[in-house]
Amino acid sequence: MPMRFIPIISLLVLSFACKTKPYVKHSLDFKKLADDCKEKAAGVSMNSNLNGERYEFQSCLDADFKKEQIVSSQLNDSTVLIKFERKNSQQALYKLTIDLDAYPRYSLLILDGDTINMKAVEP
Repeated sequence: MPMRFIPIISLLVLSFACKTKPYVKHSLDFKKLADDCKEKAAGVSMNSNLNGERYEFQSCLDADFKKEQIVSSQLNDSTVLIKFERKNSQQALYKLTIDLDAYPRYSLLILDGDTINMKAVEP
């Protein structure tokens, strides 16, 4: 009689062991637009697909900005934080493209100090 339950118990144990752990992954592309920040455009554009979200925007960052100066983390189940480390006072204007993938799905994005509320839009 107990031998019948071994496959069922094994499947249950396996299904509980395979839960996805929370994560945040990002990739960054950037292009220097100007040596000053006088022409900075406001706003953020977002494109969402099955692999996550893509954000495009302009920001004033260190003139010698490197990819290692971006930090992404999950603050809680619904908030993702992306910030840029600034190391010197010489700032330049950059166009940034960030591909972001996170689990669990987030509803708030804090992008370098600005909070963006994520809402589904009906077509």
